Amino acid sequence: MKHTVEEVELKNGAKGLLIDVPNASVMNTKVHFRGGMRYAKSPDYYEIAHVVEHLSFGANAKYKSEKEYEADFTKNGAYHNAWTSDFSVCYETECADFEWDRILDLKRIAITSPKFNEEELKSEKGNVRAELTGYMNDYSRLLWPRLQRAIGENVPDLRERLNTLQNIELKDIREHYRRTHTAKNMRFIIAGQVKKHKKELVKMLESWELREGERFNAPVDELHSSPSILIRRKDANNLTFGFSLVTPRRLNVSETEAMNVLNHILNGTMSSRIFGEARRRGLVYGMGSGLSHSINYSSWDFDGEVNEDSAEALFELIQREMVRTLNGEIDEEDINAAKSYALGRYQMGAQTVNQISDFYAGDYFSIGEINHYDDIPNIINKIDKAIIVELAREFAASGISAFVTVGSCEKTLINSLEDRLKF
Repeated sequence: MKHTVEEVELKNGAKGLLIDVPNASVMNTKVHFRGGMRYAKSPDYYEIAHVVEHLSFGANAKYKSEKEYEADFTKNGAYHNAWTSDFSVCYETECADFEWDRILDLKRIAITSPKFNEEELKSEKGNVRAELTGYMNDYSRLLWPRLQRAIGENVPDLRERLNTLQNIELKDIREHYRRTHTAKNMRFIIAGQVKKHKKELVKMLESWELREGERFNAPVDELHSSPSILIRRKDANNLTFGFSLVTPRRLNVSETEAMNVLNHILNGTMSSRIFGEARRRGLVYGMGSGLSHSINYSSWDFDGEVNEDSAEALFELIQREMVRTLNGEIDEEDINAAKSYALGRYQMGAQTVNQISDFYAGDYFSIGEINHYDDIPNIINKIDKAIIVELAREFAASGISAFVTVGSCEKTLINSLEDRLKF
C-alpha cells in the first residue's frame, strides 16, 4: 500500500509519526512509553510495568470498570491491545475510519485518566501470575531470560519475576504510572487516512493531560560471554536450545537486511544449509535463526529442539556451516535466491495499515530512526557476499555469546555441544 510518512512534535513534547495511507478503511494507532520492566523503581518490583499494562483498560475517569469501557470501545468492531517488554509499554488500537476520533478519544481516556483500584489490581496480579506460570511450561520462554542474563542483561528469570508480584501494591502502581506515562516520554504512530484529519489529530493529541516528564535513557549493561547453562527439567523428552552471538552495537537497516539474507541461506527453507540439511538427515524437526535488536546491541540468535541422540550430529552440522560462512564459502546463487525471497516478502509486507505501522515501529520507538519502506528494495539489491561475511565475522569475534538448554540430560552433553559453537 502506498503511503507517506511525516514526523510531528507536539507542543507538550511528545513526538510521533503520521503515516498517510490514501483510501485506507481503517486507522491504526500505537502509543509507546519507555516505561517497561527495566524502569521499575527497583528489581523487587520488576513486574510492575506488566501489571500497569494489564490495568490499562480498566476503570478510568469516564468508565467504572473494564467491562463498561470494553463494551463501548468495541461496539463498532474496534480492537485494542497492549504489550510490555524490558524497555517499553505500548498501547495499540485499530478501528474503522468512520470512528477514528471516537476511538482516539477513548484511548486518551484510558491512558491519561486511569483509576487504579484494589479490586482490579488483585484481579490483574492474578492474571499476570497465571500468564507467567504458563510460561514456565514453555521451554523457549524459560530459556531466553536466562540467556539474556548470561550475556550480562540485568533481568530476572521467570520464577524470580513471579516472586516480585507479591511486592506490588496500589501505591507502587500509581508511582510507576506517574513517572513513566509523561508527554516527553511518549511516542506514537498513527496510520490511515491521516492527511485529511491531520489538524484535528494533532489538536486531540495535544489535549492529552499528561505531565511533561522526560524521555528516559535506556539502561546500559556490561555485556560478556558465559559458560553453557542447563536448565534441568526431568519431564523434558528432548533438548530445547538457544544460543546467541552478540555485537555491542545496534545494526542499521542495511546490515539487518544482509543478516536476514544470511539467515535465510542457513535456516530459512527446506533447502537451507543447516535446517534444510538437518531435516534431510532426520536430525531435527524445527530450528531457525534470526537477528534481534536491543536498544544498544544486536544479537544473532539460533534456537530449536533436538533429540538427545541427534544433538551431536546437529551441532556438528551447525559448526561446519558456520565455519564455511566465516570463511566466505557462500555461493552467489544462494545469495541471489535469498535476495529474491526478501524482495518477495517486501512486496507482501505492506498489504495492511497495521503491517505498515509495524514496519516503522521497531526503529522509531527504540532509537527514533525513520527507515522508509520504499528504500528497502534498493537496500536488498545492494547486498553482497562481502558485507554478509563481514557481519558474520563481527558477531563471531565479539567475545559475547551464551548457550542455554532445557532438558533432562547430563551437563557433559551440553558441554560437548558448546564445544561445537566455537567458530
